[in-house]
Amino acid sequence: MLEPIGLDERGEALYDALIRRTRATAAELAADCGLTPRAAARVLRSLVDLGLASAGRGRPVRYAAAPPDSALEAVLREKERALNGVRSQVADLMSLYRAGSNFAHPGDLVEVVSGRDEVNRVWTQMQRASRMQVRGFDCPLYAAAAGHRESNPVELELLSRGVKYRVLYDSSVLEMPGWLEDVTAGIRLGEQARIATGLPTKLAICDDRVAMLPLLRPGDDSVTASYVVHPSPLLDALVALFEAVWERSVQIRPSVPPVVGDLPERLSPDEEKLLTLLASGATDKAAGRSLGWSERTVQRHITKLLRRFGAQTRFQLAMEATRRGWI
Repeated sequence: MLEPIGLDERGEALYDALIRRTRATAAELAADCGLTPRAAARVLRSLVDLGLASAGRGRPVRYAAAPPDSALEAVLREKERALNGVRSQVADLMSLYRAGSNFAHPGDLVEVVSGRDEVNRVWTQMQRASRMQVRGFDCPLYAAAAGHRESNPVELELLSRGVKYRVLYDSSVLEMPGWLEDVTAGIRLGEQARIATGLPTKLAICDDRVAMLPLLRPGDDSVTASYVVHPSPLLDALVALFEAVWERSVQIRPSVPPVVGDLPERLSPDEEKLLTLLASGATDKAAGRSLGWSERTVQRHITKLLRRFGAQTRFQLAMEATRRGWI
């Protein structure tokens, strides 16, 4: 139990024996603990150094145990001061580390992770090490078998612990059945989600510390290898790329329940989802797949909304809904 303050098994046993006796010589304690007198004397000196015991002036030297509550509390406070000193140096050390790693070992700045299981393991490890935020581009292909999109249980766990997630989805994911419901569930737990057209690659950035992007070869139908990028100008460029695309993308928000008395003008949950999909660039076919509607049903809803708001085009319709704060 006392190993964290610097006592090994022998030290803890001897300290326990000294407390039981209150005062004792090294020979007496050695006999209690099955140690040689010389070994007991060495351990006793470490107890004195820690402030857990004191040595008398007579011969043979008799050692006295310090009161455990005040003695151990003093040791713990000293350890805490030492740990706080280390914490205060972390930021400076990280600055030196980044500066050195940028140029000292260029070959170590980018590593290749191979194998679907290893890619998923490293991705999970990256997320769990995040303290502030995870940012990413989400688009096909995926590390799941046959390229199917998978949910991310680690995200739900970290969102509950205060880690921010900002995810940009490529408009191609709109054609995946159930995608909107899956993303909406994450948004309700705190994920910030947006949609953009033509994302250049799948990408994940954890804090400003590490990034991952897929290594794809012709004919690949899933992600089986990835680049892992460590602090470097390349990582800085990936962060800048994410922020630039994020600024000009379309926000996705969960549906807001209608307000009683304002029902004729508010959008229904399905209408809000439809307009969000259309504003993000989804085709009628893609929107229908996401909502579980036929293409004809999508067109019928669009026509109804155009008449309802007096809009001539879909663009005018999306602008009016945005002006009212509904999408």
